[in-house]
Amino acid sequence: MSYAELQVTTHFSFLRGASSAQELFDTAKLLGISAIGVVDRNSLAGIVRALEASRATGLRLVVGCRLDLADGMSLLVYPMDRPAYSRLTRLITLGKSRGGKNNCILHWDDVMAYSEGMIGILVPDLPDATCAAQLRKLAHVFGDRAYVSLCLRRRPNDQMRLHEISNMAARFRVKTVFTNDVLFHEPGRRQLQDIVTCIRHNTTIDDVGFERERHADRYLKPPEEMARLFPRYPEALARSMEIVRRCKFSLEELTYQYPEEAIVPGKDAQASLEHYVWECAPDRYPEGLPPDVLKTVRHELDLIRTMKYAPYFLTVFSIVRFARSQGILCQGRGSAANSAVCYILGITSIDPSTNDLLFERFVSQERDEPPDIDVDFEHERREEVIQWIYKTYRHDKAALCATVTRYRAKGAIRDVGKALGLPEDVIKALSSGMWSWSEEVPDRNIRELNLNPDDRRLALTLKLAQQLMGAPRHLGQHPGGFVLTHDRLDDLVPIEPATMKDRQIIEWDKDDVEALKFMKVDVLALGMLTCMAKAFHLIREDKGEDLDLSTIQQEDAATYAMIRKADTLGTFQIESRAQMAMLPRLKPRTFYDLVVQVAIVRPGPIQGDMVHPYLRRREGKEPVEYPTPELEAVLGKTLGVPLFQESAMRVAMVCAGFTGGEADQLRKSMATFKFTGGVSRFKEKLVSGMVKNGYSAEFAEKTFSQLEGFGSYGFPESHAASFALIAYASNYIKCHYPDVFCAALLNSQPMGFYAPAQIVGDAIKHGVEVRPVCVNRSRWDCTLEKIGSTGRHAVRLGFRQVKGLAVADAARIVTARMNSPFLSVDDIWRRSSVPTEALVQLAEADAFLPSLELERRDALWAIKALRDEPLPLFAAATEREMAAIAEQQEPEVALRQMTDGHNVIEDYSHTGLTLRQHPVAFLRRDLSARNIISCGEAMNARDGRWVYTAGLVLVRQKPGSAKGVMFITIEDETGPANIVVWPSLFEKRRRVVLGSSMMAINGRIQREGEVVHLVAQQLFDLSGDLVGLADRDVEFRLPTGRGDEFAHGGGGPDSRDRPRPVVPRDMFTPDLHIDTLKVKSRNFQ
Repeated sequence: MSYAELQVTTHFSFLRGASSAQELFDTAKLLGISAIGVVDRNSLAGIVRALEASRATGLRLVVGCRLDLADGMSLLVYPMDRPAYSRLTRLITLGKSRGGKNNCILHWDDVMAYSEGMIGILVPDLPDATCAAQLRKLAHVFGDRAYVSLCLRRRPNDQMRLHEISNMAARFRVKTVFTNDVLFHEPGRRQLQDIVTCIRHNTTIDDVGFERERHADRYLKPPEEMARLFPRYPEALARSMEIVRRCKFSLEELTYQYPEEAIVPGKDAQASLEHYVWECAPDRYPEGLPPDVLKTVRHELDLIRTMKYAPYFLTVFSIVRFARSQGILCQGRGSAANSAVCYILGITSIDPSTNDLLFERFVSQERDEPPDIDVDFEHERREEVIQWIYKTYRHDKAALCATVTRYRAKGAIRDVGKALGLPEDVIKALSSGMWSWSEEVPDRNIRELNLNPDDRRLALTLKLAQQLMGAPRHLGQHPGGFVLTHDRLDDLVPIEPATMKDRQIIEWDKDDVEALKFMKVDVLALGMLTCMAKAFHLIREDKGEDLDLSTIQQEDAATYAMIRKADTLGTFQIESRAQMAMLPRLKPRTFYDLVVQVAIVRPGPIQGDMVHPYLRRREGKEPVEYPTPELEAVLGKTLGVPLFQESAMRVAMVCAGFTGGEADQLRKSMATFKFTGGVSRFKEKLVSGMVKNGYSAEFAEKTFSQLEGFGSYGFPESHAASFALIAYASNYIKCHYPDVFCAALLNSQPMGFYAPAQIVGDAIKHGVEVRPVCVNRSRWDCTLEKIGSTGRHAVRLGFRQVKGLAVADAARIVTARMNSPFLSVDDIWRRSSVPTEALVQLAEADAFLPSLELERRDALWAIKALRDEPLPLFAAATEREMAAIAEQQEPEVALRQMTDGHNVIEDYSHTGLTLRQHPVAFLRRDLSARNIISCGEAMNARDGRWVYTAGLVLVRQKPGSAKGVMFITIEDETGPANIVVWPSLFEKRRRVVLGSSMMAINGRIQREGEVVHLVAQQLFDLSGDLVGLADRDVEFRLPTGRGDEFAHGGGGPDSRDRPRPVVPRDMFTPDLHIDTLKVKSRNFQ
């Protein structure tokens, strides 16, 4: 018999369904179910995933949705045709607009207004008066499209309930149909479903009660079992297929139409595009297009005409043109940089006359997919571009894609542990030991945390957390992926308001949009563009020079010399540990070297074993041999090594006779071969094609295996070139204007790899004078101040460095001092009218010291003397004589000042950096007594020497391509040290690696040229040494860089939850402490 399960809930009914669409469809196919009706709650967020599962299994998908109305009525609705689907998406959009983020408010009147063309199935509770009223309404609105669901609840009188509902449905002429209200694909998921129910209700498994399912029957069952369960209602069972036959709509019917706002009046899209191309060409080529570029442009325009992509190019062009008109730096990247058309229109910056581009990497006829252009904008001004898009294309035609926030190891353990009632300290201990998670957590790791791996509830936590990993938690907002349409966007997909004001998002993410071949424009944010824009402004204002990305001196020898020394902290793309280690080996001297540098430190070239051959050939240690001139033409620039995706494609085209489209399909199949296995058919064509063209079978096999090894992570040359442009510009500014670079980088935070502490420290090492935050001299941003008549400038830290200080309060202070500087705390308070909370924040940041010579405690004491509200001006004038100020009338108190170490800790706590001594400098005598040398001494040691050093932990990285090796950067007063931790040591000392603020390392120096690493043999946690630094029992707040994968989203524990370190020595001295001060306006507790 045939049977369709029409009430299936996937895990896109967040924290309700316990299985993915793929799991459900795979199981349904094995069970012989004919079709699946996916009805997630008030949402179509998972319907495209269901479509892909349907495509993969060949099972029919019935598109549907469960509507939970405000009055408690629940209804399954299925669009029968394309117009009905649009009515459903508009209905959900209406509910989301009322309910806001993650909520949907709908009423029966709304269903009535949008029900045409839909099948409606009532999900009843009890056969009572309420059910009768609902059936009456359903029959009236849906007519012969009205059904009622019969579903077992495994409770007493279940059969009587079904009998009464069936009779009641017959009375109102509503047909019955069987569903199983499926929440998971197989019975083993019952426990996970209980857990997500607990998470949803914010309770534990012991207290959840009847909120959880009362039985384990909510899994897929074969048709034979469904017939056995419902022997009295064969017609209701058969109606499942009746509904499938009536619902002819498929998501494949959705067609995307490009917007037309950017079209020139009187011209079609293609003519408009060609108009702009020829109009903009003289800007790029004042002396005329070179013949080869002209040929390329005509080829691209012909392909764009064939694929009907002109509206897309026009849309992106209009966005970029607007940004440039507003002085917003922007640059296209990715595969779009392969396009000469994009270059001429100003979308990208890679000149096709000087770079060997491959347009088929961007657009190909065989691929038949919309192009994808990523454009980066200044991250602080991108919102201007986004709001212009909404204004131009209107909110009903423009929305951002969603992102699916999924469970990772740490979050899964937290939520599952809480649901199972584990103590909070156990949950913290488990999550703090998590870096990443493979198939299982070794028992020894559990025992290291002083936990019992045999504990039943603990073992269940780990098991269920493993199952929960990867499941969607909720929808988020894509950084900038816009979907723009010609007609109403909510005809295609439901739209909901975003958390951020004046934004809205669709329910599908970028993968869903790509699966349906919709156009997406990526309006992305790039912090380095903001930094560059601010740097150019500072150079103009303070140095009187006019500089921008297009006028920066190219191929500057001093800049490349700095890059070769790996002196690239804070710059773009080449600032990470891995990049810095590669720079002295690759030794970039030209722009193309920089392109290679950006691309080579990627998983692809590493996994494809291309890095070392390239470096050996570059250093002349290995000969470069090309079997044929054709191969030399393709791989000559990369010394015979296919480092880029375009290289792989050109090898296939030139050596094996692939067309451009086939080569792009090869690239795509390599990118997914681990999942689809589709690369094998290309292997035969590539190998046979190369053999046919005169290459040996052995060489052809080797070529293919090399391409296969890096295809999954290959970096497009065009993308690397786009990034290299910005990388070079940032290094040029750092080399020639280090003061400007420091100020601009601080003014662009948060961004980049390093924290302000490391940025300022690096600037000081480059001879830049950095001055502290000052109430009389600082502005919101960091600024440049002339150093006498030397022509040099110092960097004055801005109020933005003061943690917690509002921009509005800083603006009041700057405005109030325009005519004369402040004379006292009271003077600031009265003239600026800022709240005392703001003054406290400035005092904690020591901003009163530079000009008013008030130490932290003196400033805080003066703030304590202030009244609740400033007096009226006339009363204040009467009270004060001349420059007399209120706090001078307070009794003088000789406050004991903080120690130097305490001041350093307060600096880090309230500004994130210090201009005083490095924290480790205060511990140097004690460290030396333990034979611990400085980081600088360790990094200058000879190769093979055993050393013992220590420092603050700045960055921890564990790249997926490094086979479990962890890289750590520590720092002391002499500079940073690079540490390598092998997987075996990491597993033994996991708690030290993940929990230390300060770490000691005993190991051997490994030196290869200018690249120096300390290979750790022993690791020790010295976090306790930092406790005494502040003369108080609190943890030192670690100035970790943003690149620290452990503290910044790499799967490690939340630093706020880290247990306090063991205190090996208590250096507390009884003293007057700022924590003991009482201020009316601020609680210092």
